[in-house]
Amino acid sequence: MSRYFVEARNLAKRFSQPGSEPLTVFENVNFGIQKGEFVCIIGHSGCGKSTILNALAGLDQVSDGALIMAGKEIAGPSLERGVVFQNYSLMPWLSALDNVIFGVRARFPQWSKEKIRQHSLDYLHMVGLKGSEARKPSQLSGGMRQRVSIARAFATQPQLLLLDEPFGALDALTRGVIQDELIKVWGETQQTVFMITHDVDEAILLADRILLMTNGPQARIAEAVHIDLPRPRRRDQIIHHPAFYKIRNHLVDFLVNRSKALQGTAPEADGFPTEINPALDLALDALHPGKPSMSPSKESSHG
Repeated sequence: MSRYFVEARNLAKRFSQPGSEPLTVFENVNFGIQKGEFVCIIGHSGCGKSTILNALAGLDQVSDGALIMAGKEIAGPSLERGVVFQNYSLMPWLSALDNVIFGVRARFPQWSKEKIRQHSLDYLHMVGLKGSEARKPSQLSGGMRQRVSIARAFATQPQLLLLDEPFGALDALTRGVIQDELIKVWGETQQTVFMITHDVDEAILLADRILLMTNGPQARIAEAVHIDLPRPRRRDQIIHHPAFYKIRNHLVDFLVNRSKALQGTAPEADGFPTEINPALDLALDALHPGKPSMSPSKESSHG
């Protein structure tokens, strides 16, 4: 039995091309997510991140392999999996509150109207939208619309929450505010989260682990980087943690250099990504200055 709540096993995505071999976007993709874990995935455009997320949502299919959640193979959409897209995906004719209520009512049809309304209000307030309940999406800023999307997704209490670059269209200041709201809500709910981002600092702020994909075509997940920075995290504080820049430099080096160098290379024997812990490396360096680090390390078992 797997020790992971969500597991990807030997995923591949291929597209047929008239007159030539199929295009393999990614292959040999293996990873696991534990219950309550916040996992980010980073890689250059074209490596297949969104395809993996859409397959987890049941909105797309892989060519080979399987996605397992809670011991069952994912096949089609389910209210057990919630998605927040970059483009808000709100119903323009409904108020902010009614957008959340719509999702909660579908998820919990046995609840009373009052319970659904109060539950939806609680989550809207949790993301800082008290006083904006009656506004339509057209009356909200981009950041406020995304807060409604996040409130709706968390309020439905899915077993797995999927975030597809939810802050990519926002300015830096607004993005920072909503990141803080997301941290606060996740800290209270402890839901399992899988998130795509292109922002290294965002991934370090939010994630327990970061999956690093090589370039496509023939992409794969090469490394899983553990983010052992203490929680709760604040953007103005984590930059002073001794491990922050070691982690950041490792991620940037992968994206700039190694993601291309590793393109199309064979995975580990069991297909799972190499486990990296830069914070542990830093502690080992302090204990044994001048000696080579013990990482990258490989977990002894993957379930």
